[in-house]
Amino acid sequence: MNPIDQRLITLRRGVIACRETPGRVGRLIHLADADDVLIGGDLHGQLDNLRRLVRLADLVTHPRRHLVIQEIVHGPFRHPNGGGDRSYQVVEAACALMVQFPGRVHYLMGNHELAQLTGRRVGKMDEDDLNELFKTGVRTTYGTRADEVYGVYCKLFESAPLAIRTAGRLLIAHSVPAREFDANALTLEPTPLEQLAPGGSVYALVWGRDTRPETLETFLRTMDAEYLVSGHIPNDAGYERPSVRHLILDCKGHPAGAALLPANRPITPEEFANCHQLLS
Repeated sequence: MNPIDQRLITLRRGVIACRETPGRVGRLIHLADADDVLIGGDLHGQLDNLRRLVRLADLVTHPRRHLVIQEIVHGPFRHPNGGGDRSYQVVEAACALMVQFPGRVHYLMGNHELAQLTGRRVGKMDEDDLNELFKTGVRTTYGTRADEVYGVYCKLFESAPLAIRTAGRLLIAHSVPAREFDANALTLEPTPLEQLAPGGSVYALVWGRDTRPETLETFLRTMDAEYLVSGHIPNDAGYERPSVRHLILDCKGHPAGAALLPANRPITPEEFANCHQLLS
């Protein structure tokens, strides 16, 4: 079997593992059979930071620990000579982890995955078209089979969870949506196209930037949660705490933030206040 066929097998198995996650209802995961969960911030092609997260999670030693990663695509790392974005390599690494640890590694959808899936442009890093740079990178590596590989990436993006809720009422999502957010949209699979477009609740969930406490409180109440760990908003310190019940993580550079929290019981205010750490 040639290397591309082997890679496709892993990617397809990753999609299946994602879809068959225990506790999944539509694209909302009620985290089951977990003692704790390690959460990372937006990766944006940072393979080194993914490796650091995996090392910190130590999933072999901790068989009831889960790992949440998010927003992998559209990074600053390029193939030479205009060969495009290399962040698809981190998508493939994530799939390999989902195959190795089925039901315990969760690839949370971000706004950049949504943009790549729908073809809607993202203005970032002074590039003309991040979606096209991603496709160019795939073509650089896979040549005539690029469309086949890219199609599996899209199936993964279509399947990626939109939110994760633990038994202890911790919520993990990419951002805080506007107040008109409809949580029922998360339980629909496949996701209706109108939910992926501006005005849809899935779009709002990955593109939200209103971190005011009153907006957070509405979201937590809607999702029956006590605390939120999210990403989406860049931070040079690797983390930010807009309010006492909200932690934002960022793993796109250095320092990079992560949080390890109980998943099988309620979290105390002290635990949440001290859960963040920087990857080493």
